[in-house]
Amino acid sequence: SGQVQQIASYEIDDVRADGDQVTVTGRRAGEPFAVTVDVIVNATGFRPDLDMLREIRLGLDDIVEAPRALAPLIDPNLHSCGSVPPHGVAELAHPEPNFFIAGMKSYGRAPTFLLLTGYEQVRSIAAELAGDHTGARQLELVLPETGVCSSDIGGSSCCTTPAVTGTPAADEAACCTLPEPATDSTSCCTN
Repeated sequence: SGQVQQIASYEIDDVRADGDQVTVTGRRAGEPFAVTVDVIVNATGFRPDLDMLREIRLGLDDIVEAPRALAPLIDPNLHSCGSVPPHGVAELAHPEPNFFIAGMKSYGRAPTFLLLTGYEQVRSIAAELAGDHTGARQLELVLPETGVCSSDIGGSSCCTTPAVTGTPAADEAACCTLPEPATDSTSCCTN
């Protein structure tokens, strides 16, 4: 019915009361933009739904909602996706024996997750569960400080690095690499 309008990719500079409404000024696509609205609903991120884990002994950081040992390594106030150190089973462990949360959900509220990090997490957990405790703790993943966590003005989370060509130099330069070589720069992106 047109009663609600979504305004995405809006960089807000100022919010001011305007009678019973709110005037918001900022930029869209680099151009000045202002709108007066009745209600503002921020869609700025998410957090994992941990309800299904209520009966499991979890050890989560109170702020980031990630495993306690992982939280200081991924805190978005201190790290970009390229500056998060490699981590595995030791940082993902919870008080519940042999229970780990891997992938994006392991990062709680932190938006700095990369697929390569998840691959290393799963490899480390699988080694631990298979009894290879030494192999589970040998972390060899190296991520460059590229700052690719930021998204473009269109709202996608595409990489700013070239697609993987399968060469060691390209693999080292791109933090959004795939396990298989990619054919174009958009295929390394995730939303």
